[in-house]
Amino acid sequence: MVGRAAYIPCNGPVRPRYIHVRYFWLGRVTDIANRLHSPHTWTRQGEGRSELSRRSSAAAMAMVAAGGEPVEPQSLKKLSLKSLKRSQDLFAPSHSLLFSPDAESKRIRVSCKVNAEYGAVKNLPTDQGWVQGKGAAAPSSALALPGTQDTRDARGGGTSNAIIPAPLMLPKAPDSTGPDKNTTVLSIPGSSDRFLTSALMERLPSRWPKPEWHAPWKNYRVISGHLGWVRSIAFDPGNEWFCTGSADRTIKIWDLASGTLKLTLTGHIEQVRGLAVSQRHTYLFSAGDDKQVKCWDLEQNKVIRSYHGHLSGVYCLALHPTIDVLLTGGRDSVCRVWDIRTKAHVSALTGHDNTVCSVFARPTDPQVITGSHDTTIKLWDLVAGKTMCTLTHHKKSVRAMALHPKEKSFASASADNIKKFSLPKGEFLHNMLSQQKTILNAMAVNEDGVLATAGDNGSMWFWDWKSGHNFQQEQTIVQPGSLESEACIYALSYDNSGSRLVTCEADKTIKMWKEDLTATPETHPINFKPPKDIRRY
Repeated sequence: MVGRAAYIPCNGPVRPRYIHVRYFWLGRVTDIANRLHSPHTWTRQGEGRSELSRRSSAAAMAMVAAGGEPVEPQSLKKLSLKSLKRSQDLFAPSHSLLFSPDAESKRIRVSCKVNAEYGAVKNLPTDQGWVQGKGAAAPSSALALPGTQDTRDARGGGTSNAIIPAPLMLPKAPDSTGPDKNTTVLSIPGSSDRFLTSALMERLPSRWPKPEWHAPWKNYRVISGHLGWVRSIAFDPGNEWFCTGSADRTIKIWDLASGTLKLTLTGHIEQVRGLAVSQRHTYLFSAGDDKQVKCWDLEQNKVIRSYHGHLSGVYCLALHPTIDVLLTGGRDSVCRVWDIRTKAHVSALTGHDNTVCSVFARPTDPQVITGSHDTTIKLWDLVAGKTMCTLTHHKKSVRAMALHPKEKSFASASADNIKKFSLPKGEFLHNMLSQQKTILNAMAVNEDGVLATAGDNGSMWFWDWKSGHNFQQEQTIVQPGSLESEACIYALSYDNSGSRLVTCEADKTIKMWKEDLTATPETHPINFKPPKDIRRY
């Protein structure tokens, strides 16, 4: 009778009445409902409740038409609540009861943990004492580490039998110059396992290079003269003056020794974002948000050439060290190559998907390297005008790059990290060991291996180039009358000697830094901890 429908006839005043009894396979919930049907019409279990309600309503209407009492059909909500109540009555008493613990499973679990942790040293060989005369001295069960001396038995004065683990890298037993004859040398089984205790584990020295000591840097001069944010800087090849470009649309030339203003150049109609001074000519090149790239003759102090071709603002520019070629990058996602003398547009290095915000050139391939807001760095073949390699290590915009003056390597700065790459193949070397955790706008490195990075929050960190160790953290101080939010460094550069550092900031000032000559390794020690893991990306 399980799973089937039973029909029980009943005598009634109007027509035969059948009771439909439904039994579920689980046997937990029994739903018994009275239905009025015709003699040859009944509803099976598989039909829907909507059909059941429709037929019940039709039967009730027929009942009224025949003069009987109307029967209210049961709704789907009442049936659901009734079934829910029965299920709760069946299973609610045992809801919060827990299973009784199994002693055998607990024993197996504990034994697995013991074997995993102490399996290498749990079943050591038994001590074998040396018999002297008629009696044998009680052996010692001490576990001696390499370099320890044999201990004497405290009771009888006999020799001890110390267990020394053999070196992991030397499978052969040590020679006669090692432990004496009363010492048993054996190799602990599984001593190279992962779960070996730290007392027996061979500790390898860190292969990370130790940082060199560098004197801390200090601010010794603040120059004010611009009327807007100072955005760019470039030094004279003779190391006598430097020039700065600003959001006040002017270029100012300053004396490096005294910090006095020597000249002001006007001609741009938007802020000046990039500057470069030629080493072979008396030319100064500037680029700005007005899409213009200008060549200034410093003997006449006027613009002699303009390079037209950018479709939007120009954010960076660089000069080739050996040939008369100018490189500019901007918001049109293109690095353009210009002939300095003829103003000709030589080529357009296309491939970036966003603003090109940093560029530098080398005398050998890859001669041009660009960084972009699309988080990539591209190494270019200048002759073919094609990409040699694309570096996708960064996750944020690459706003600054710095080429080491001696080594064949460069560093790139992004909001996620500072990374070092080798040249010419662009192989990733390592990350800097700390994160400045801000948007990095500029970076520079000198011949002594001191890397300086500057961020949007006014922080300036100094790094050891070789090891990536951050040995100094400075915070710029805004000019009196400026907002705290203007503590931002937009550009920085070393002079040609590498002994002075100049920063351009959002509080309209120019700050000059130099090393503290009174500092010593004793007064400013290196607090260096080598990294435990070396990231390869």
